[in-house]
Amino acid sequence: MKTTAKKPMKLTAQDIYNKLIQEDKILEVSGCITFDLAQVNIVVKQKDVVGNIIQEWLAGWMKARGIYYQLGENSQMPPDFFLSEDRSANLLEVKAFNRLATPAFDIADFKSYYRELLSKPYMLHVDYLIFGYEMTSEGRVVIRDLWLKKVWEITRRMGEWPLHLQIKQGVVQKIRPCTWYSTAKRRSFTPFRCLEDFVAAIEETVYRNPDTRHVASTWLLSFKRAYQAHYGVSPSIPRWVDIEQTYIPEEE
Repeated sequence: MKTTAKKPMKLTAQDIYNKLIQEDKILEVSGCITFDLAQVNIVVKQKDVVGNIIQEWLAGWMKARGIYYQLGENSQMPPDFFLSEDRSANLLEVKAFNRLATPAFDIADFKSYYRELLSKPYMLHVDYLIFGYEMTSEGRVVIRDLWLKKVWEITRRMGEWPLHLQIKQGVVQKIRPCTWYSTAKRRSFTPFRCLEDFVAAIEETVYRNPDTRHVASTWLLSFKRAYQAHYGVSPSIPRWVDIEQTYIPEEE
């Protein structure tokens, strides 16, 4: 009798998060990274490789569980995974960081990101699956926390800049994350409250950054047109000057 291959399950990012937490008990297990060469097998104890390994592991996990996915094409930009054939929805980005330190991963290259939003406004709705891990001195890896967030929930302002950025020699490089799980929110920069405020911060950064100021006068209008063309609604984006005070921490 001829058998047909079982079709992969179509899951959302929330389904995957729930499955990891509830079914696979990801916060209750541990593992290790090994390297085998010339009949020598070692346990890797370098923490800086864990993030990339977790992304590869998740692909293997989804394959083993019969979950549909396709890999993203650009390792420098979200998403890492497409969870459906529709390349503008169900997008998943995977991040990981040492839970004993603050998040140090990059969200995206700023110049690439602001340009992408003009043709792919759905990039704003990528789901970020974030692993907070620890590695013991013996090389055992444990997942202490797992979060599912949107980009505005893991980003913030930075001093005089509307976004938390990596800046080298005065040139804006990467968008960096905030410590979104911090309990000291009254005295620190808090995450953006909504998509609209995050976009306002991007527009203001485009204006303040010397390398991108030449497109600042038209960027927001172009973005809103792209968003409306894709979603059928035009987002109401505030001016940064009108919301800036909202994101200044209170003094002690």
